[in-house]
Amino acid sequence: MGRVRTKTVKKASRVIIEKYYNRLTLDFDTNKRVCEEIAIIQSKRLRNKIAGFTTHLMKRIQRGPVRGISLKLQEEERERRMDFVPEESAINVDSIEVDRDTLDMLKAINMGGLPGVTVAAAATGGGGAGGAGERGGFKGGFRGPRT
Repeated sequence: MGRVRTKTVKKASRVIIEKYYNRLTLDFDTNKRVCEEIAIIQSKRLRNKIAGFTTHLMKRIQRGPVRGISLKLQEEERERRMDFVPEESAINVDSIEVDRDTLDMLKAINMGGLPGVTVAAAATGGGGAGGAGERGGFKGGFRGPRT
């Protein structure tokens, strides 16, 4: 089983990452030396735990934003994504192909005359009367209660 990390280790790691992100790496030994230089840590065991969790968080940061850590790099990346405007809108479509059932539903709510809505050719499923659809499945009738 894994071990429980104390609040002290987690908080210290988060603070170290926020302040010294550019000096940290994905290597435990390097992070251990950085922790030793920048912080006064009472014991070697606590220093190793903090360095280990710091390395773990650095690996998670590589994959994406981590909750509880506010890095300027993460904030800039988030702002860039929010400010991005695509060349062509995904909403702006010339024609929309729908099947017969969908067109009937649109007509039922008085929206059958929308511009650009066309009926796609119906796919022949081959499942005649009483078929169970494309995936097979249960073809019998009511089985009754289990005993």
